[in-house]
Amino acid sequence: MFEFTKDQIFIITGASSGIGEGVSLLLNELGATVVAIARRMDKLEEIKASSAHPENFFCERKDLSVDCGTLDAYVRSLKAKYGKFRGLVYCAGIPAVISLQAITPEMAEETFNINYFAPLFMAKGFADRRVNTGKGSAMVFISSIAAECCGKGMSLYSGSKAALKASARVIAKEIAPNGVRVNSILPADIETPMTAEEYMQRRKPLYPMGFGSVSDVANFVAFLLSDKAKWISGQSYIMDCAALL
Repeated sequence: MFEFTKDQIFIITGASSGIGEGVSLLLNELGATVVAIARRMDKLEEIKASSAHPENFFCERKDLSVDCGTLDAYVRSLKAKYGKFRGLVYCAGIPAVISLQAITPEMAEETFNINYFAPLFMAKGFADRRVNTGKGSAMVFISSIAAECCGKGMSLYSGSKAALKASARVIAKEIAPNGVRVNSILPADIETPMTAEEYMQRRKPLYPMGFGSVSDVANFVAFLLSDKAKWISGQSYIMDCAALL
């Protein structure tokens, strides 16, 4: 396994549950300093209390779906507060299973704000040379397998996650000369406390090796942020075993 140091500071969004929580706890356990962002401060404080190094775990309450176009300035404000960042992991997101005929402009705006525009403008802020630590810095975006293969009613969700995957590759090319890496992960079904039991039972036959876990994704994120992945950028990694069937 690899280790980080407390002077390596990482921003994690969606940190109050699921993959964001798992990534925050793992990076902190591995020695990094974590700035965890979510809408629920009470939940963030609980996670901080359970972390391996709470003195290196900082909580920030923020609704990323509001005023997305100002999130680059928000990231710069975090830099002024905590110092330059080694990495950004965007885990926040919302599901959206809506038939085409039921879609409204408000639904589309809500879905794309949190799943696409928020990470895009946070990336803009992180890519500022005054914000990141330069060579060795990295961003990881949690997209979804739905960006590649999707079912009925997924036009908004799949579209937003596909847009995120595509933009991540473009951003990787733009900032490669600065030594900053960018990758995205496209998980299939991940078992979390928030996953509906009925849904998981219906999907279970598709996964001969069982469902993915939060720790599966968190470990991969940690690898992509580490120096072990120093020659990996502009990639989109599918995490899925359903294709074995």
